[in-house]
Amino acid sequence: MVFLLETLVYVLEIYFFMIIATIILSWIPSLRESRFYMYLFTLTNPYMRIFRGLLVFGGLDFTPIIGIMLYRFGLNAFTQMVASL
Repeated sequence: MVFLLETLVYVLEIYFFMIIATIILSWIPSLRESRFYMYLFTLTNPYMRIFRGLLVFGGLDFTPIIGIMLYRFGLNAFTQMVASL
């Protein structure tokens, strides 16, 4: 059981870095049309869509900051729970 939870922690860590990569690649217009970006966007959009449009100032959307912070907070809590088992 602990092995499965530790594996889940690693998968969630990978997903976190996929979210970061999607955000960084979205800043480069020519890369937004690549298959790699579209694949990452398709995988990470269901989570990031929850926060879209919450923090928009002018033309800048700061929503990914909220999404990343909440995801990291939840992941840290889950990691500590698994470590305590």
